[in-house]
Amino acid sequence: MMPTIQEKIGLMIQTGFRGFTLDGNDPVIVDIGKHHIGGIVLFDYDDVTKTFRRNIRSPEQLKSLTQSLRGHFSHPFVVSIDQEGGIVNRLKPAYGFPETYSHKFLGEMNDTDFTYRHASLIAKTLKEHGITLNLAPVLDLALNRENKIIYGKERCFSNDPEKVTDHARAFIRAHRNHGVLTTVKHFPGHGSSAGDTHLGMVDVTGTWNETELIPYRTLIREDMIDMLMTTHVFNRNLDPDYPATLSRKIITGILREQLRFDGVVMTDDLQMLAIKDHFGLERAIELALNAGADIINVGNNMEYNEDICGRIVGIMLDLIEKKKISEERIDESFRRIEKLLFSATGHPIFKKSMQ
Repeated sequence: MMPTIQEKIGLMIQTGFRGFTLDGNDPVIVDIGKHHIGGIVLFDYDDVTKTFRRNIRSPEQLKSLTQSLRGHFSHPFVVSIDQEGGIVNRLKPAYGFPETYSHKFLGEMNDTDFTYRHASLIAKTLKEHGITLNLAPVLDLALNRENKIIYGKERCFSNDPEKVTDHARAFIRAHRNHGVLTTVKHFPGHGSSAGDTHLGMVDVTGTWNETELIPYRTLIREDMIDMLMTTHVFNRNLDPDYPATLSRKIITGILREQLRFDGVVMTDDLQMLAIKDHFGLERAIELALNAGADIINVGNNMEYNEDICGRIVGIMLDLIEKKKISEERIDESFRRIEKLLFSATGHPIFKKSMQ
């Protein structure tokens, strides 16, 4: 049986939910069945309530939660988390998980064998607790030490693109050896920025340079990238109209055509104010998909809506009906996602895969 357009669209959505436990009546469980959702992202902190009461409380609770999710999926899917290490660390020692080191710490040690061993510990922890996609490593270069969201949170291995590449490669290889997918970020580079795209538009026109593409170019050539996440930074030298996440010139022109990446591209969270305040969700989805993105990432955490999946599916179907997005564009993304999930699970998304 061939997939319907609704099933294809569902696989192109990653979103989050509230709760330490789940039952069959929870909205996210209903959405999984109704909309064929392809990805769930977990958090420990709820941005709306400003409390650490979201999805993660202990190793035992997390394992039970992901098992419950898996029990309600009838198709391959991913459960993702931001477990970069150090400050950006959803599985904290306070909850009973192993201590982790930041990218900055690993880069300053500059021992790729140690990075591999440490990333193996992270990947093993994720695997044991039912998490199949780490939204890491970060490929940003440490170019602006005044940046609070990237350098300030110790998310860069180095300002040297070759060193960043070496440590990212070790990080990815460790995850692959434990059966966990990774997502490199933030394309085409957030490290030279001064601001935070969570809080508003960030312009890197005067600071970004092409050395920020070196880790991507190398790892793409080596077939080391499972998935790639875009950033919302604006660079009028690359696109005078749109930030990277919404830019066809950047995603299709630079990433797909120049760097020859044909893997899965995920947007950074479309609820970030750099997108929300300037474009809104419907326009952002239209631009991102036409730019070449494959997965619409709405964490449902910076604001919360129990019906977020239904809203996104409705927007996408409406865009297709109005011919603002073509079914061919949806099929391109479906094929990329299907290929990635098949390589990760060994199972086709549908009994009869697309040719």
